[in-house]
Amino acid sequence: MADELERLLDEVERRLCHRRGGGEEEPTAAEEGRSAKVLMSAGSSKEDLDDIIDEICNDSSFTKTPLKLKSNSASLTPERNKVVVQAYRKRCCPVYLGGSLSPSGIGTNISKRTCDQLRCTACDFRVSLFNDYIWDQSCDYLFFRNNMPELSKLRAKMIKKKGARAYACQCSWRSIDELTDLQTEQQLRWVCGKHGE
Repeated sequence: MADELERLLDEVERRLCHRRGGGEEEPTAAEEGRSAKVLMSAGSSKEDLDDIIDEICNDSSFTKTPLKLKSNSASLTPERNKVVVQAYRKRCCPVYLGGSLSPSGIGTNISKRTCDQLRCTACDFRVSLFNDYIWDQSCDYLFFRNNMPELSKLRAKMIKKKGARAYACQCSWRSIDELTDLQTEQQLRWVCGKHGE
């Protein structure tokens, strides 16, 4: 049964590649050592199998929709090769934290940007960030648990510092001055929550 399913999936894959210009001719069942009886053992005809395969290939959930692209540049010209293009609903990899002077957006190894869509997996809360502030040394878990996300209450323990950025969710907090890879902060359970348009 598993072999028959594997053969059928191989045939669907070959037909799909062939239709999209895969370039190779489609081998017949006899050339592969398969008999027509194996594929039609469920009591279906060759036309039924072709119809099923066509239905699978034409299913809209299998077709790839093009990414919506967003540019950070005002004008796109062919000679401008340094245009930063960000894909819709994309995650940072790796995730960077940084001060207020660091650019925000989708972070990659090439484009080192601080993620502004952080989410905590421990408390399932969105991470808030405050430019040009750091957290006071006296901050503790209960302070953030009781006061997030109300800025008016959080200001009591925020200290103004140019170029820094204060990050916090309901269970963790950090003050960052320079670009930092989130992987170096092992105790933080923050991830990129995907970037929108």
